[in-house]
Amino acid sequence: MNTIGMLTSGGDAPGMNAAIRAIARTAIFNGIRVMGIRSGYDGLINGNIYEMNVSSVADIIQRGGTMLGSARSEEFKTKKGQEKGFNILKDFGIDGLVVLGGDGSFKGAEKLSNMGIKTIGIPCTIDNDMGYTDFTIGFYTAVETASDAISKLRDTSSSHGRANIVEVMGRHCGDIALFSGVASGAESIIIPEKELDIEMITNKIKRGRKRGKLHHIIVLAEGVGKPYEIKEQIKEITGVDTKVTILGHIQRGGSPCPYDRLLATEMGSKAVKLLIEGRSNLALGTVGGKIVSVSIEEAVSKERVLNEELYEISGEISI
Repeated sequence: MNTIGMLTSGGDAPGMNAAIRAIARTAIFNGIRVMGIRSGYDGLINGNIYEMNVSSVADIIQRGGTMLGSARSEEFKTKKGQEKGFNILKDFGIDGLVVLGGDGSFKGAEKLSNMGIKTIGIPCTIDNDMGYTDFTIGFYTAVETASDAISKLRDTSSSHGRANIVEVMGRHCGDIALFSGVASGAESIIIPEKELDIEMITNKIKRGRKRGKLHHIIVLAEGVGKPYEIKEQIKEITGVDTKVTILGHIQRGGSPCPYDRLLATEMGSKAVKLLIEGRSNLALGTVGGKIVSVSIEEAVSKERVLNEELYEISGEISI
């Protein structure tokens, strides 16, 4: 292994820069050249590649986003685009590739691996929607961002005696809603894994009003219903003034929390060592606090399972 390349693909996630830093410096420590590929697979097929050194990754561990940039590439999804990417890697003398992203990014890495490029995937997505790993890089920072926003909304909701629907990211996976909802003491949590029950929510609001409760926070994963329609239903049934706050892409930004920095650093270092060992077509993850590796095929096929115990706890403590 003489030269390692790396790219970030798909949506950005806090902690990507920490992983980039670890990959670059672990490789250089082991006498390996490092090539940064800008703008994901789109940058790869266009040869947007440069050599990195120790200083290239200075002062980035605490920064959100990705210094390499990210972009979608429809061309790379085609056989012709994949062959073009393979040839570009060969032209730059890149023996191994580390791909940071979600399942779509991993599928691209698998294609290149099948063509002869050694590849390792690092899970970077705030949704935490990859079933083979306990947590993905960026998830806990997104939970922290959402929890902070929810706590602030609780203050104003109490002041005005309102209910507030807070929409967070998570089209197919409700982990951000569940974890941030529990962490911030939300009264109701709506996630795609569970059927929406308006009656249960409105009954909880009515019970709270009877005992003098002024606020009611409802955390909604974006994959469930339409927030403004739910708002009107709640207002019509309970008579309680209800507001909607959509957090949007603010959840992707910000300095990564210490956990995401540590996880990214461990995975970045491990990725380089696996490539040095000649391993390929693997995805890194964390299970029970330990870094593990599985085949990319398993990583992209294993469905995320809801933390049922935490969901039950959320219902018990928000009576």
